[in-house]
Amino acid sequence: MGRLNGKVAVITGAASGMGRATAIKFAQEGASVVLTDLNSKGGEEAVSLCASTGSQASFQRTDVTSEADIKAAVDRAVREYGRLDVMFNNAGVAGAVGRLENVKSEDWDRTMAVLLRAVFLGMKYSIPEMRKVGGGSIITTSSLAGLRGVGFLAPYSAAKGAIVTLTQAVAIEVGRDNIRVNCICPGGVNTPLVNRGAPGGEQGAEERMAKMQPIPRAGHPEDIANMALFLASDESQWISGAAFPVDGGLNTGNARIQLPGFEGGYSGPSFER
Repeated sequence: MGRLNGKVAVITGAASGMGRATAIKFAQEGASVVLTDLNSKGGEEAVSLCASTGSQASFQRTDVTSEADIKAAVDRAVREYGRLDVMFNNAGVAGAVGRLENVKSEDWDRTMAVLLRAVFLGMKYSIPEMRKVGGGSIITTSSLAGLRGVGFLAPYSAAKGAIVTLTQAVAIEVGRDNIRVNCICPGGVNTPLVNRGAPGGEQGAEERMAKMQPIPRAGHPEDIANMALFLASDESQWISGAAFPVDGGLNTGNARIQLPGFEGGYSGPSFER
């Protein structure tokens, strides 16, 4: 306990799934946390869980495609808690799904806005604040699809792959400021974004995902939260520009991700049914 004592973090997409688990984990370890999401109800519930640990937490309704909203979230962290040490660019959607030739241009653009442009904005506005306090940690949720393309998720794969190289490039720029920039590449993690509308719901997804990789269980939001905690803490102070698979060994090529039912369209936030 106390691995993040005195640190202040902003987490996007914190109302559910990996973002919510990370916010709670950060709070348990002593961080003050600004949780952001479009899902106000889920965000406020997550804030209550964070506050129950004894740490400070607040919710900021945020559209990560809005530059003004991202800036406002960073500004709130500094205004309420005095500094910014950790930025976790986590908000995501599956986005445009289906065969590439059937993807609508506007769905491609929406996918890139949520998955890539938002990461740029999170980095852009957190770097100056971290520089003021002598350093910090920027963490982004990429995906195993950013390391190995997934069919019928080409826009998603492209955006997540761009996050990996963006992470490397920005790490070079800000290393002298003691700002570390890394990304996490989850494999099959059983979250509302994945299991909504799936046959058998959460349990059905759990069973199917347990067969995807060498370690025979589905990934859970806490698995990603544990890696984010390490990257946010001083234990990773000499690690930057890296992409970390957290996937039960799926990156070995033991299995291929299968996404039945993704015939086409646009898959939005996890709270939209």
